[in-house]
Amino acid sequence: ATWRMGPEAPEQGWTGISLAASGPADAAVMILVDCPDRDDGQAGQLLSGAPGRLFDRMLAAIGLSRDTVHIAAVCARRPAAGRMPRELETRLGEVSRHHVGLVAPKRLLLLGNAASRAILGTEMGQARGILHRLNHRTGTEGSTGEQDTGVVASFHPRFLLEKPVAKAEAWRDLQLLMKDIGA
Repeated sequence: ATWRMGPEAPEQGWTGISLAASGPADAAVMILVDCPDRDDGQAGQLLSGAPGRLFDRMLAAIGLSRDTVHIAAVCARRPAAGRMPRELETRLGEVSRHHVGLVAPKRLLLLGNAASRAILGTEMGQARGILHRLNHRTGTEGSTGEQDTGVVASFHPRFLLEKPVAKAEAWRDLQLLMKDIGA
């Protein structure tokens, strides 16, 4: 993961906390979030604190754990404003698609708008409810074959803590993520 944190990284000049991806490099399921949360630096991992506890419960509900999934962020370093700068979205999207290609997961769960825009080029609200196909070799959407990753966009756990009513929709997203994963 040193390539992601090196001098060529788009967010290298930022002063925020910086966290590398975690989990098996060949995981069947990869999770992509926008950026480290403020509390993640102290915990030393992405998705910590209350959002992390909810995330762990979400994983457990579909038979997974942090030990079995690869977790990464579009921005390896937290932006000062806490949001991904729009002017870097294209470059960070390229880096994220490259990261997905390195892991080559069967499934990719995008948590939040920034992750959805980085991989699918569209807002999470428009992308939800569909199992998208991403060729993890080329980074292009819509292919079918053994180089495919099934992609599902859903809510970030921090949003679900603010709007618990969306948990039922997030559960449907998780079921879609795991559907036919053995195939």
